[in-house]
Amino acid sequence: MCKQIKIAMINFEFKSVIELVKAFPTQQICIDHLEQLRWNGNVVSPFDATSKVYKCAGNKYKCKNTGKYFNVCTSTLFDNTKIELPTWFLAIYLITAHKKGISSLQLSRDLNVTQKTAWFMNHRIRNCFGIADEIEGGEKMGGEGVVVEVDATIVGGKVKNMSNSKRKEIKDKVRGINDNKTVVLGIVERSNKIKMQVVPANMGEKELMKLNVDCGSVIMTDSALAYNTVGKEYAHHGTVDHSKGEYAREGIYHINTLEGGFSLLDRMIIGIYHTVSAKHMQKYLNEFCFRYNSRENSDCNRFKMMLSNTENRLTYKSLIAKTK
Repeated sequence: MCKQIKIAMINFEFKSVIELVKAFPTQQICIDHLEQLRWNGNVVSPFDATSKVYKCAGNKYKCKNTGKYFNVCTSTLFDNTKIELPTWFLAIYLITAHKKGISSLQLSRDLNVTQKTAWFMNHRIRNCFGIADEIEGGEKMGGEGVVVEVDATIVGGKVKNMSNSKRKEIKDKVRGINDNKTVVLGIVERSNKIKMQVVPANMGEKELMKLNVDCGSVIMTDSALAYNTVGKEYAHHGTVDHSKGEYAREGIYHINTLEGGFSLLDRMIIGIYHTVSAKHMQKYLNEFCFRYNSRENSDCNRFKMMLSNTENRLTYKSLIAKTK
């Protein structure tokens, strides 16, 4: 017999990984907490949001309109996983608390799982960092009077350090060269948030910039020609000429905030992940931006933010699929 239920509220705070483990020691406590976060006492069917929902045995629910059963993990990061939720919670804490990320090898040792499992868990969590992959993703940066720095960088390892099999994999069949570089556009509001996006092959930096930066912004760039025309569409456009050794002028004209962000991104990739494919680059950028934008939050609050954004499932099949 199934019946409607209400979910009890759960509050918690912790300052260390030991306190996290004590706060979520069992599968049931983790389930109760996820139900609070996802539904807050009003269970909604992932199959039909308008349907009446009944509670059944074993933490399951039934959607009246579709007749399908589901639980709090359905259509989320944790969907169809054999890993216990306390292990998942610990993985989320470790990934969000480490300032430059954590490798799958290190995560596998910390969680006592295989490297392959840790790699998949890492990607599943990375898939939920909350910044859209779309070219025009979410709210535009900047606004009236807001200073926004814009620049591009190139990410990619040296071909001479790659194995022969890897060189063949990245070889451009049309041009006959090794194409392993990814162009990344960075946008940062001074003393605020940052956004980084892969520049698509069919779109230039200035087009991507127009889609992501409010036209009322005061933008700062280097002297690259790509920004000269588009800069006229904004409230003000300031530049610095790196070719002349100019990196700051009058204390206002500079892109040092963004250059610092690119430096931190390099440390994450070089120091922790070593290499990132073009296919997964945007997810790693999202991970970096999540950390940067939540840098003033506690590890506990960052953990809570992550748990509140888990309704984005990644399957292993789509993860390993080759790009066309």
